[in-house]
Amino acid sequence: MFRAIADVLRQIGGAVATVVTLPFRAVARLFGGASSSTRSRRA
Repeated sequence: MFRAIADVLRQIGGAVATVVTLPFRAVARLFGGASSSTRSRRA
C-alpha cells in the first residue's frame, strides 16, 4: 500500500520537476548560445 503511494508520488514529482525545469533549460540554452556567440565574436 505505502509502496504504491510512494511510487505515485515519485511519478508526480518527476513530472512536476520536468515541467518546471524545461522552461529554465530553454532559457539557459538561449542565454548560453548568446553568451557563447558573443565570446566567439570577441575572440
